[in-house]
Amino acid sequence: MRDIPVNLGGYKLTIVEPPAPKMRDDVNGAQIPVTDRDGATQFTVSLFAKLRVKPGERAPKGEEIKVTLATDPGPDFGEDARVELIDVRVSPYQLESAGRVNSGLAWRAVGLKHASAPAPRPSSDK
Repeated sequence: MRDIPVNLGGYKLTIVEPPAPKMRDDVNGAQIPVTDRDGATQFTVSLFAKLRVKPGERAPKGEEIKVTLATDPGPDFGEDARVELIDVRVSPYQLESAGRVNSGLAWRAVGLKHASAPAPRPSSDK
């Protein structure tokens, strides 16, 4: 399965490394930008994802994820900015090399937007 839609609404996403064009090495070792099938440059951003919890609860350890973006998010997304991903999808992968197996999740999104303030949670003290 590929491009599985994901709902990250229950997570706080904070930029660890600001968006930048995704680069790869060509056959000569030079860095070139990664493009999609239509020739549009792809971007990458590193985010720290941490579960949102109710007041008084302790959040479990978060996770850093690297996300490929299909569009340029613009200059307004610096380090420590709270963001949301637009149309986020995940694909599992597995690579074998020299007898070692590496597996994980490849994250993709159409773009980024600044996070809106979380809605207040209803009180359960009734």
